[in-house]
Amino acid sequence: MHQRLLEHLTTAVLLLDGRLNVCWMNPAAEALLAVSLSRVKGTSLDTLLGGDESIDEVLAKARDAFHPFTQREARITPLNSDALTVDYTVTPLSESELLLEVEPRDRLMQISREEALTTRQETIKVLARGLAHEVKNPLGGIRGAAQLLERDLDNPALREFTHIIVEEVDRLRDMVDSMLGPNYIVKHEPVNIHKVLERVRSLLIAEHPHVDIQRDYDPSLPDLSGDEDQMIQAVLNVARNAVQAMSDAETPSPTLVLRTRARRQFTLGAERHRLVSEVAVLDNGPGIPAALQETLFYPMVSGRAEGSGLGLSIAQSILHQHQGLIECDSRPGHTEFRLLIPLVIHSTGEAS
Repeated sequence: MHQRLLEHLTTAVLLLDGRLNVCWMNPAAEALLAVSLSRVKGTSLDTLLGGDESIDEVLAKARDAFHPFTQREARITPLNSDALTVDYTVTPLSESELLLEVEPRDRLMQISREEALTTRQETIKVLARGLAHEVKNPLGGIRGAAQLLERDLDNPALREFTHIIVEEVDRLRDMVDSMLGPNYIVKHEPVNIHKVLERVRSLLIAEHPHVDIQRDYDPSLPDLSGDEDQMIQAVLNVARNAVQAMSDAETPSPTLVLRTRARRQFTLGAERHRLVSEVAVLDNGPGIPAALQETLFYPMVSGRAEGSGLGLSIAQSILHQHQGLIECDSRPGHTEFRLLIPLVIHSTGEAS
């Protein structure tokens, strides 16, 4: 009866003997560790989890003291699988039996990051609207005053100064408008993401022929519903940033990879989607400084002296209009931006 209950739990549960060998695990543990019980029964936990010494120490303490222990956000590396962040609790049942409960944290941590990113983007949008209102009102007054002054000036040299005032006011107004991102309604039309990427690739090849731009496409990816021009703009902003970073750092053999994948049963923020389109832009450049990574999508934040700091902010705004978002992981030699866009599944089984 107890085993039947454990088999239906969504929490991964393993039963270990006194030597910390695996005696039994439920289906949730098999799914989490990507192994079958028949394959690892009798295997030491040290071997199963890739020799993570810290978990062995906790288990040994629990066994010897006959006292339960809990560890938060521990890193484990299962056989033939990527490293995982987990919470685990070990409970001694007897001198020769220990119960290990493992709860994965990676998705929860990612959901928290995505919710924070979404909240941050909404806050930025509100602040930008308020700033735009406060800046554009006096700009309009300055522009109007310069035009009135120009009418009363007979000296062409002085009129040139009023032209400069008007042009600079217009430039500042356009910059403020750019901070707000796209201000028109998204068209919901079928968009082939590979057509978008090929367009971006052709533009980048023309601008930066020295960069090796590679493709890694999933041909089974269905069309998404959205605005093709906006998607081109979003991907181009991200890819241009990557290429410019490699050029500024004089990266040897600069390489940009455009990759597409389908993600099933994927959570964006607090909402779970049956199918998500992932567009990844990868480069082998210098990486993004840690100090910039938290504010990367803020308007006017740039790691380049001549950069406006608007490209990534606009790209993130476009993704939000498509109910998606952009994630970033970066270290020296490898930077990856992932554009995640949910796909709508129709009753016929087709995605858009």
